[in-house]
Amino acid sequence: MSRNVATVSSNQTIKEAAELMNQHNIGSIPVVDQGELKGIVTDRDITLRSTAQGLDSTTMVSQVMSTNLVSGHATMSTEEAAKVMAQHQIRRLPIVENNQLIGIVALGDLATNQMSDQAAGVALTNISEQHKTF
Repeated sequence: MSRNVATVSSNQTIKEAAELMNQHNIGSIPVVDQGELKGIVTDRDITLRSTAQGLDSTTMVSQVMSTNLVSGHATMSTEEAAKVMAQHQIRRLPIVENNQLIGIVALGDLATNQMSDQAAGVALTNISEQHKTF
């Protein structure tokens, strides 16, 4: 789990969110207000919910973020995290404790843990199978 997580608040602009994603080389960023996880905004959210709709870069993150969140807890195993990620077809799992964001587990984190290589492979297969486009 990565504990040093870049975040944005719901009242920041999508331009600020995109700049942070670019700076940290990430495709999504948790939306946190006063320590509490409120949502997540992805590069896809910005593209489809703002740019494609004709909104400008001053649009608030709250207008485009995803709020149907799936999160994990600090005591779950890597296999449990991989299973949750596969079931929900997500590549990043925010870790929450007492409604506060404490970290994030990315699919890449699972792949670097030898004990969870198989779980990461299963998660990636399940995520990728669901997202095939022709």
